Amino acid sequence: MVQKVQADFTREETLMAQGLAPVCGIDEAGRGPLAGPVVAAAVVLDVRCIPDGLADSKKLGTAARARLAQELREVARVGIGLASAREIDALNIHHATLLAMRRAFEALPGTAPAAALVDGRFCPTLPCKAQAVVKGDATVLSIAAASIIAKVERDNLLLALHERFPQYGFAQHKGYPTKAHLEALRQHGPCPEHRRSYRPVAECLQATESLAVRSSTSRM
Repeated sequence: MVQKVQADFTREETLMAQGLAPVCGIDEAGRGPLAGPVVAAAVVLDVRCIPDGLADSKKLGTAARARLAQELREVARVGIGLASAREIDALNIHHATLLAMRRAFEALPGTAPAAALVDGRFCPTLPCKAQAVVKGDATVLSIAAASIIAKVERDNLLLALHERFPQYGFAQHKGYPTKAHLEALRQHGPCPEHRRSYRPVAECLQATESLAVRSSTSRM
């Protein structure tokens, strides 16, 4: 029987016992989508009032994520950082993600953290001790909190993007390469918020350019 892993506050407590306080958790949302920014969040939890139910955002429903995000904003310190689709194209998604994480750290209100726990294998350059934690969103409470904030923030941004470009269906798929999104991309071509360095978008642009060349040649 596989034992269910739950996030806890052990890593934060270990760092604080070393005199490294406060400690923040950092995570991102939106590495895989074809459009919109990658969004990172940094969260400093108050050990006296940690919301119940914090977990990896991917394992929570939409309503639970929204509720927990609201609770976190009321009892924790939260910073948000973005890297735009253009920055993703210019830097690549790895470096753009690290940039968004650094911006989230810098956006934290109050005293700067003395340590950061970062989901994944890589840490952004920060003015404090930083530890990368693989699957940290499932095991570290501060990172789980950051995953929730980042996911809710990005989903809200994609809902706003849907209002600008309803033909792509961003409200439904949040920019991920679903069948409906790929069909809309082929039908309408990319919008300014699509990531041109991602293969489906690049292939769509290439097809559009090829069609334009053939059309121009046939009129000559």
